[in-house]
Amino acid sequence: MDTEGRELGQLTSGPWVVKDIVGFCPATKSAILLTKEAGHLQRNIYNLNIKTKKRTPLDNGRGVHSAQLSADGRYLIDTWQEPELPRACAVTDTKTGKQTLLRTASDPWEGWYQPIFEQGTVLAADGETTLYWRMVKPADFDPSKKYPTVIYVYGGPHAHSIEASWHWGSRSWETYMAQKGYILFILDNRGSEDRGRDFEQATFRRLGQVEMQDQMCGVEYLKTLPYVDADRLGVHGWSFGGFMTTSLMTTYPDVFKVGVAGGPVIDWKWYEVMYGERYMDTPEQNPEGYELTSCINKAKNLKGKLQIIIGMNDPTVVPQHALQFLNACSEAGTQPDFFVYPGEGHNMAGHKSVHLHERITQYFEDYLK
Repeated sequence: MDTEGRELGQLTSGPWVVKDIVGFCPATKSAILLTKEAGHLQRNIYNLNIKTKKRTPLDNGRGVHSAQLSADGRYLIDTWQEPELPRACAVTDTKTGKQTLLRTASDPWEGWYQPIFEQGTVLAADGETTLYWRMVKPADFDPSKKYPTVIYVYGGPHAHSIEASWHWGSRSWETYMAQKGYILFILDNRGSEDRGRDFEQATFRRLGQVEMQDQMCGVEYLKTLPYVDADRLGVHGWSFGGFMTTSLMTTYPDVFKVGVAGGPVIDWKWYEVMYGERYMDTPEQNPEGYELTSCINKAKNLKGKLQIIIGMNDPTVVPQHALQFLNACSEAGTQPDFFVYPGEGHNMAGHKSVHLHERITQYFEDYLK
């Protein structure tokens, strides 16, 4: 567009997301972009010539990059990670494309316990869409043994879990669990970010339904692995992941033995308007969707061990969610467990966070091992 509001033409097109416009280089009349063009799991830097619309890569073509542009647009600082590279930093001349490596970080885990980090794909429930997963195995993994396996899930829009960064984006808790003898499995279902409009909008007005179908494709894949104990499957997630955990435990009660749902959305009509109605429309516009996605209606289905954890002062997923689910369970005769952190919000901080993750782990130790 020009400054008068006239549209001059589209600059980019393709089956990939533009993540950010880093800035502009007046000398070359080029925009510096961060895009997903090189791969769904990557984020890379490109020089886009405004006149010709030609894109030129400005990084090594691998990993997850971030960029900071100089005031005159001529140079950028490129900082990135790769699955086997914890961090590297370089300065790039945006005019010539010449890159000068400043520093490559050494492996901070060298000489310490290191799980096995793997990444792969499965097909979504539509039979066509490729989904990406991460698996974390114990350092002493023995393929002849059977391991209890925990699916860590978020699953909601505006976020993703798998990327081509250090250890495929793995979280420290996964390492902790692998050290205790678990396999961890994490899958980005349809509805998660950075895969385009159609991929994300597949869940519109029916949050959790397509997502659960895709997560179950991951479960079916796990069942093909001789070292995964299908009788000892657990699931854990927070916020939207807590909603997914509760939904999976009550929709597939014979599949999951143990679950820990943190700050779970139970019924979308109680969630904040900004987010809930963006993805569900209003309860008046979409009564069938709200009825279908509510965990209240499924409280009677609970069979396995489910622990719900909340912060008592959570302003995002207010305590009403968990309390109404507990009430529904008491009326139905099902038996979840419940733990609350007084004074805490949607996420625990400081020593409460340590206590929280010990509690999550201990629940699996008590009921999944």
